[in-house]
Amino acid sequence: MRVKCTICDSIEKIDSDSLQAKRLRNRRIHMYLCPTCDERIGENTKKRIATGNFKLYKEEKKNDNLI
Repeated sequence: MRVKCTICDSIEKIDSDSLQAKRLRNRRIHMYLCPTCDERIGENTKKRIATGNFKLYKEEKKNDNLI
């Protein structure tokens, strides 16, 4: 399967039977990032977390007592 990185527009080939390829086919909200962009974004995020100005907003899960 050919995929395109959403940031740098590089085209790469991944295995069509992989979990990542299945996610990209079935869920259009998932996007592909090449390994270099993924690593760069991860490093920048870790730097922002270290500054203390980074807030991660997690979704609050509601407990359903009927289930």
